[in-house]
Amino acid sequence: MFGKINYITGNVAHVANMGGNTASDLMNLHVIFESAGQRVLGEITEINKEVIKIQFLGEFNDDRYVNGVIRKPSLASTIRVISEPELLVLIGTDNEESFTLGKSATYKNYTVYPKINDFFSNHFSILGNSGSGKSCGVARIVQNVFNTKAFSYNANLFIFDAYGEYKNAFSEIDKYNPNYAYKFITSNLQDSDDTILEIPINLLTLDDMALLLQANSHTQLPIIERMLRLAKIFSQESEESLQFKNHLIAKALLAILFSNKTTANKKNEIFTVIEVCNTYEFNFDSTIQGLGYTRSFSECFEIDSNGYFGESVLITEYILRHINDELENIPDPETYSYSIRDLANALNFTLISEGFQSNTSIADDATMLQVRINALLSNKVGQIFVNNGFISLNDYVSAMVMKNGKKAQIININLEDIDDIYAKVLVKILCRFLFDFTKDLKQRASVPFHLLLEEAHRYIQLGDIDTFLLGYNIFDRIAKEGRKYGTILGIISQRPVEISDTVIAQISNFLILKMTHPKDIKYIEEMLPNISSDVIEKMKVLQPGSCVSFGSAFKIPMIIKLELPNPLPYSSNCDISKVWRIGATANNTTNNSTTINTVLNNEIQGIANSEI
Repeated sequence: MFGKINYITGNVAHVANMGGNTASDLMNLHVIFESAGQRVLGEITEINKEVIKIQFLGEFNDDRYVNGVIRKPSLASTIRVISEPELLVLIGTDNEESFTLGKSATYKNYTVYPKINDFFSNHFSILGNSGSGKSCGVARIVQNVFNTKAFSYNANLFIFDAYGEYKNAFSEIDKYNPNYAYKFITSNLQDSDDTILEIPINLLTLDDMALLLQANSHTQLPIIERMLRLAKIFSQESEESLQFKNHLIAKALLAILFSNKTTANKKNEIFTVIEVCNTYEFNFDSTIQGLGYTRSFSECFEIDSNGYFGESVLITEYILRHINDELENIPDPETYSYSIRDLANALNFTLISEGFQSNTSIADDATMLQVRINALLSNKVGQIFVNNGFISLNDYVSAMVMKNGKKAQIININLEDIDDIYAKVLVKILCRFLFDFTKDLKQRASVPFHLLLEEAHRYIQLGDIDTFLLGYNIFDRIAKEGRKYGTILGIISQRPVEISDTVIAQISNFLILKMTHPKDIKYIEEMLPNISSDVIEKMKVLQPGSCVSFGSAFKIPMIIKLELPNPLPYSSNCDISKVWRIGATANNTTNNSTTINTVLNNEIQGIANSEI
C-alpha cells in the first residue's frame, strides 16, 4: 500500500501510492513512520493515483504521545497504519479518570475518552451555527460526565441557560446516582421543584451597581458609591443615622439659603429638597419653635412684601442646629440590608449632598441614574434583588448549591424571561460572586466551579464598556485568573466573532460543530494560529452533532460524532407541519372573518392539549 517516501516538504511527506485507487479508503487515517526507534505519527490528507500526502503530527515516545515533530523521519522509514494500542493512546480509554465524549468519525468502532482533568481543568468552548447541535452536545457531555465510572459528587456546574433548554435534559440526573441532584433557578416559577432567582442587594459592590444602573460615565461612579454608603448607614435606623439624614438635609437647605438666587427660586429648590428627602424634623408640617410662638416648616418660607422670607432668622437657626460635620465620619456598618427603594431614597440624599447639588455638569448623569433605579422599582428584574436581611457571600453561594438539604451538582439558572440588557448584568454579577468565592477559599481550587454560558456572545461581548468604566471585565479576569482558583468557563456560542478576544485566547479546549459564517471562520483562524487549514475545512462540512475537537484534552485534532442526549433538551425546531395541521378540520368549514377567531381559539386550545 505504502511505497517509499519520495520527498518531504515542510511538514508533509509525499509517499508513493502502491495501492492505486484502492488507497482511497485510507483517507484521514493515521499512519506511523518507523526508523531507528523513532515513531512519527502522520495523517493522510490527500491521495491521488501516484502519491499519498501525509502530514506529520507528533511522535510516540514509549507509551506517550507528544505533539510536534522535532526531527523529520528518514526517507527510508517504514510506513504502516497505526496500531490499536497506539490509537488508544490518542483517543483514550474508559476508566475513572476519563469520560465518554463520542464516537470517532474516522475509526467507526472506537469511542473517544478524554481525561476529565485535561478537559474540565481548563476553559473550554463549544462553537457552532444555530442548529448544528450545540445544546444537544452540551447536554450529552454533561450526562456522560455523571453517567461515568468516576463519582462526581463535588462537581458544581452552573449553567446560565438563555432559553430554559436544559431542564428536561438534567432533571432526572439522580437516576445515575441517588446522591446527585439538579437545581433549577428561575425568575418565573412553573413547577413546585423550581427555585426562585434571588440576589441579596447587600452583596452588590460599586462595580455591580454601576452595571445594573447601566452607568456609562466616570462621573456617575462617585454618585453610586455615595448612594451605597448612605444606604448602608440609613439601614441601621439608629439615632445617629437619623441625625445624619437631618445633617444632609440641613446642609443642602443652608447652601440654597445663602445662594445668590431669587427668593422665589430659593423657595422652590428648598421645597423640592423636602419633597424628595424628608424626616420628622424636616417636612412641610414640622413644627419650629420661636420665642412664644410656633410656625410650620412651610410657613417659615412665606415671602413678605419686601421679597424676603418672613421667618428667615427662625428657619436659619433651626437648620444650623441640625448640622453636625462630625457625622460625615460615621463608619460603614459591618452588617446591613436594604431594598431597591432604599437605594432610590439614598440616591436622593446623595444628590442633595454638598458637592453634587452644586455641580451642574453632572446633573444629566445623575438624572439618568434616577431614571434607571426607578425603572428597576417597576420592572420584574427589580424583584430579583431582595432584602431578606444581611447575608454573606459564602452563605449565599453555599445556599445556591443546596437543594432541600442535599448538594446539587448541576445548578441551572434560567434567564429566558429576562431582557438581554439585564440578563447580561445578572450573569456578570453571579459570575463575580462565584469567582470571588473561589478566590477567598483557604485551600486554593478546593471547590471548583464550572460556569457554562449558553449563548455566551450575549454576555461576553467584544468591546464591552466594562473595561472603560471599571478598568476590567469580569469574564476577562476569570479567563486569565480563574483556572488557578478553580473557576472554569464553558463558552457556548454561535458567534465567536462577537466574544472578547481575551476570553477566546485563554480557551484551552474547543469543540467546534458546523460553522460556515466566513467572519467566524476567519476569526477562529486568526485567534488560534496553531489550528491547521485542514481542521478549518472540516468545520464547514460537519454533520449536525459532529464536531472537530482539539486542545489540551486531545492528543490530536479529531472529528467526533456526539450521541443524542437522553432525555433531550428543549432545543429542537418548531414542528411546523404538525402545528399547521392542528385544527385543519375546523378550517375546512371556515371561510369568513366572523369564524376566524373561533378557528384560532380552537387551534390554540389544541396546541395547549397536545404534546409538541
